[in-house]
Amino acid sequence: MALVPCQVLRVAILLSYCSILCNYKAIEMPSHQTYGGSWKFLTFIDLVIQAVFFGICVLTDLSSLLTRGSGNQEQERQLKKLISLRDWMLAVLAFPVGVFVVAVFWIIYAYDREMIYPKLLDNFIPGWLNHGMHFKS
Repeated sequence: MALVPCQVLRVAILLSYCSILCNYKAIEMPSHQTYGGSWKFLTFIDLVIQAVFFGICVLTDLSSLLTRGSGNQEQERQLKKLISLRDWMLAVLAFPVGVFVVAVFWIIYAYDREMIYPKLLDNFIPGWLNHGMHFKS
């Protein structure tokens, strides 16, 4: 039951998304105090979707490691349901929303930075956090 590098990578990605979310929520911005809070920003919604998706990936990896070779039909059935949930979430939410957020943000940023990310926000959101929220591969 050795860990495969992709499983370790999924844990690292999950931890990085959780770290970005925690740092983003710790920022005191006036827009977080208005109606909708952080949830009105598509970037924040995308971060939550990505964190939940990678959490499901880690849970699937752990479940497959623990149920490997057990021969229990119920565990195998539950694992297949978890894998289908993971695949559905990637196809329907994580990938489309992630690509949309990144593409639209950087296209508008390249066209006119003030339109999507005014220089005023540099006082609130550090550069590394902005790139962490908008740079995915």
